[in-house]
Amino acid sequence: MQKLVFVVDDVKSNLTMAASVLGKEYRVLTMLSAGKMFILLEKMRPDIILLDIEMPEMSGFEAIVKLKEHPQWKDIPVVFLTGHEDEAILSQAMELGALGIMQKPIKPSVLMDYVHKNI
Repeated sequence: MQKLVFVVDDVKSNLTMAASVLGKEYRVLTMLSAGKMFILLEKMRPDIILLDIEMPEMSGFEAIVKLKEHPQWKDIPVVFLTGHEDEAILSQAMELGALGIMQKPIKPSVLMDYVHKNI
């Protein structure tokens, strides 16, 4: 069975690129908000979550806190996607329990390699 990747980003072009690249080897579900991610988590468990930090409604930071508080979801690896280079933000991401951080714009080869090594 193919591994499942959730990609959560409020920019459709980022979702399209991730689905196109990762869809060659993985089952990929994309969503425009963390709220939609939590709805899907009630039905299925991904092997990894790629999560944008800055989104309307619920930020990636708020989402990871909620994930880590839930017994069934706390061990799902989360990788943040961000355009930020601010050390304080990157440090906060790691303190919240992220597996890692990928800088936007994300290169397709880097994305595939990162996911392949971490699930």
